[in-house]
Amino acid sequence: MPNVVGLNHQLAQDTMQAAGFYYLTEQDATGQGRLLINDRNWVVVTQEPKGGTRVPTDTKIVLRSKKIGE
Repeated sequence: MPNVVGLNHQLAQDTMQAAGFYYLTEQDATGQGRLLINDRNWVVVTQEPKGGTRVPTDTKIVLRSKKIGE
């Protein structure tokens, strides 16, 4: 499992997919329920499972992001 915390959301998704992980979900880390429309304007602040964890590639990945600058 790649560690994508700190990456912009688009690069994080690309990194996960390059590693074979396609079951990706996303959430607004602020709890406001906003949709991540332009992924490059968001930065990943947490991920589940955590980076470095060994998990099957069909594991559900949750990326929680907030807008850059928040």
